[in-house]
Amino acid sequence: MRRTNFCSIIAFLLCGIIFFASCAEHGGVTAQREIIPQQPDYADASQWYMTNRGGEADIFYIISTETGDYSLSMNEICHCADTYADSLRAPMLSEMKGVDNLLGGKFNFYSPYYRQCSLQSFVNDSLTAARLPLATDDVRKAFDYYLRHENKGRPFILAGFSQGAMIALELMRQMDDSVCNRMIAAYIIGASIPQKMLDECKRIRPARRADDVGVTICYNSVRDASCAIFPRSTVCINPVNWRTDATPANLVTEPSPFIPLNQQKKDNLTVTLDTVSNLLLVDGFSATDYVLPLIGKEGNYHSREIWLYRDQLRKNMQVRALRWLNK
Repeated sequence: MRRTNFCSIIAFLLCGIIFFASCAEHGGVTAQREIIPQQPDYADASQWYMTNRGGEADIFYIISTETGDYSLSMNEICHCADTYADSLRAPMLSEMKGVDNLLGGKFNFYSPYYRQCSLQSFVNDSLTAARLPLATDDVRKAFDYYLRHENKGRPFILAGFSQGAMIALELMRQMDDSVCNRMIAAYIIGASIPQKMLDECKRIRPARRADDVGVTICYNSVRDASCAIFPRSTVCINPVNWRTDATPANLVTEPSPFIPLNQQKKDNLTVTLDTVSNLLLVDGFSATDYVLPLIGKEGNYHSREIWLYRDQLRKNMQVRALRWLNK
């Protein structure tokens, strides 16, 4: 991996520390009223990260939570990102660039800024239910703009991580047939797909192998089932061997994105899909800097869901795109 790419990846993953510090700084302030920042205008190029490589297919990527609660004047607390504020845009841009470097390959890459809800919004279901719709509506508008003005009829991969994965599922619920027919696959990374959602949305077709198209890829990685932070997902596939049974897969990779690749030993991991919990059980992981602030749990590898499987995901996106283009 080129060192320039690695620096972008480091910036993307260090942003977690940035928003955690913000949460700690403002955690004791009591909100008097809820402030909603300005709505993004997706005709404004500043509200996008785009890489046009002249590719035959696109990735539309929805970033994870890069925002903590932050205070404004008069002790007011804001629970969603201001996409026009440089301090809040910086960690979002770092993730966009980092994921593009890891997964983009020859794809055109599109990722919108959006008024994502803060990390504190996920401490209980009622806060999530109240705050996530604003973020979802922004991304829905961004996706519509992308289809009308940027996509040019090309096939695309829909991908989202964590909060972005939850929003991607909502896009799939509302996607019309003509758009759905151009979707190579949906990568729902670090989120849960319950049976009820699977029953209600026929567009969510679980992936069964490495090269099926029009399908949904979903997984969550843990040391053991007790470390889960999401409800049980009905959908899971092992991104190392692309199987849905309990066949173990071997993965040799660097454990931490915080240390230069040439300064760390690689972990020899065994990744096994537990068909009871529908979780990926990861054995042999040595890094200790992976715990997600506020809602994380020791032994849950949520923050590593892209990093650990970056090579497998990048290659698999290419395989599925080639299959779609040649179908």
